[in-house]
Order: sequence, then structure tokens, then C-alpha cells
Amino acid sequence: MPSTTEAAAPESESESVTESANAAETTVTVRCTGHVRTELGEYEFEYTFEGDTLREFLDELFEEYPELQEMLIAESEAEATHSGWAPTPEELPGTWTKNPVGEQTIAYARILVNGHFNENEKGFDTELAEGDRVALVYPFMFCC
Repeated sequence: MPSTTEAAAPESESESVTESANAAETTVTVRCTGHVRTELGEYEFEYTFEGDTLREFLDELFEEYPELQEMLIAESEAEATHSGWAPTPEELPGTWTKNPVGEQTIAYARILVNGHFNENEKGFDTELAEGDRVALVYPFMFCC
């Protein structure tokens, strides 16, 4: 007679297969600027991924284009911060939020959903719907 755990294993495997078969696909328009556009060789394309969050979109996109993750995502707080020339006021106006470490973009790079910075929405948990626009922005920086 099989044990309870042995009997439960096939059922959970079939549930897992059913869940992945029922996972929603979302198609978004991806727009690229600067270094991202140069790397990919195009400025706009449709991208279909499994799921409905920015995190799921980025996971699949980075799997296909690993160089983009290195180009856009900061590995540390230092990579996400620039020591600009303007002093930071002691009290910042409004509500300032920042994505957690590991979910921040490098200095000057940004990810926007329908024209809004992801950190002003729900970070990487921002929900995406069919036809949304995701912009991957990493502008060229030139100095004197």
C-alpha cells in the first residue's frame, strides 16, 4: 500500500502541469532607447511572456537577452546611485520610494510602464496588461 506522501506526489505534479498550462500570456510593446536600442538593434517590438507582472516580463526577457540584465539592473546600492553635483536637501518633498536592492536600475537607466517609472508604481510587482508599453531606457551620456 503506498504511503500518503507517495500518493500525493503525482497529484501535485499534475496540479503543477495544469497551473503552467493555464498561466496567462501577456503581450506588451517594448520600446528601447540609447544603449539598450544599440544592443538589441531595434527600438520597438512586441514581446509575449507568461504571467502579468513586470517581474515575470523581465525574468523572461533577461533569459532571452542576458546582456540586458547586466546593462539595466544594479547589483548594489552603489551601482544604483550617482553622486551628482547638486546637494541633496535634508528633507525631500513628497513621498520618495526606492525599489529594494536587486530590483533597482543602474544610475541613469530606467524601466517605465506606460510612461511611469516602475518605482513610482509597484516596482517589479507592477501589473502588466495586454497592449501595455514597457520602455527600457539607458540614455547615452556625453560630457565635455
